[in-house]
Order: sequence, then C-alpha cells, then structure tokens
Amino acid sequence: MRQDLDRSSSVSARAPRDNLSDCISASDTESFERTASSYDCPVLLTEHLVLRAPHAEDIDAIAILADNPAIATMVSRIPHPYNRADAETFVRASAKRGNGNCVYAITESETGRLLGCCSLETVSEGKALELGYWVGEPFWGRGIATQAVHALVDMAFRTRDIEHIDARCRVINPASRRVLQKSGFQFQGTGMINVLAINASAAVEWFRLDRKTWVSLISWSNENRPDAR
Repeated sequence: MRQDLDRSSSVSARAPRDNLSDCISASDTESFERTASSYDCPVLLTEHLVLRAPHAEDIDAIAILADNPAIATMVSRIPHPYNRADAETFVRASAKRGNGNCVYAITESETGRLLGCCSLETVSEGKALELGYWVGEPFWGRGIATQAVHALVDMAFRTRDIEHIDARCRVINPASRRVLQKSGFQFQGTGMINVLAINASAAVEWFRLDRKTWVSLISWSNENRPDAR
C-alpha cells in the first residue's frame, strides 16, 4: 500500500482481484477443494479498523478511491480508468469465496468509512497464501496498511495449515515495502508482473513471511508487552 511523506502509494503489487476463481488450476485435487471451501473469512478487528466483506453499499466509494493512477499503476489487476461498473463486478466476484480466498473491505471502526481493500489468495495447492492490499490516497500516512496486514497475517496463520505468505510490491513503491518489512516479511528476490493499468510489465520485489518467523514475532511481542496496571 502507499503512504508516507514520499507520497508513494499504500498498495501491494497483488491487489484484490476481480475474479478470484482462477488462482487454483483445474488439476487441484478434490480433497483440497473440499478443504478450501470450508475456510471462513471472519470479520477482523484492529484498534482502528474493521475488515469485513465488501458489499453493495461500498461500490461508490470503491469506484472513487480506485479510479486513481497512483493506485492502479502500483497493482497488477486494477484497470484505469476505473468506473462504477468495475466496482460492481469486484464486489460481486468477492462474494465467491471459493478455494479458500478472502477479500476484505478495510473500513474505519468509528465511522464505517471505506478506506481500501485487501485479500488473501490460496496458492501452492493450499500450502501458502498471497497477500494483496490497497489504501485510498486520502488515507495514506496513517498506518492503515500495516494494521490491515497484521490482522490478515495473524488470522491466516492461526486458522490455516499454511507454510508461508507471499507478497509483492513494485520496486518504485517504498511505502509498500516498509509495510511488508514492518510486518516481518523478508525479501526473496525481484521479478516482473503485468500491470493492467499501464498495459505493460513492471519490476516488483517479492517478500515472504513463513510460519516460523511469524511464531517468533508473536512470541517476542508477547514477552515484551508491558504489564497492565
């Protein structure tokens, strides 16, 4: 996601996609499909956010926030321009949570205002997830992406038998890189992805958080938490 003083956007290269049904191939086993379909996508709460399923009332806000080249050019699958019909398609597709995928609207807990979107997509036959997120430009610099990523990561490792979570950000997006680094993700390498908004390929950095590292981070956090008085 992109934020902060350099004004790069709070967006991961893999943003929540319009069609989540194609990330698992037809060759995936029937047993995996049964397991994945049983996964829940619970509402997630943080200090300032509520992460919940997108619904029809979000369509106008999504269309306004996502129709921004600073968002679309930093992710792989958001077109530009982005209109209300695109938002309707996205909300409708996000309700199809097959194969263990979860799409969330990031909302402000006090007001219910939509701030952005995030997702987890199943990869590697259910043994891993890929994280995607974007935050609307008016809300950059408030730590929203970091809070959302922490909530998604904790939910995923606590509720699923996965080995790791991957995420990608464009090399020109230092704010998204900081979000991933602050969340414990470790740099794995670089590559190229197709970016729909620019109709071309762009360089990305690939990050990974494995279960062992997550457990260590959680243990350290608990050990260093100040006692309540």
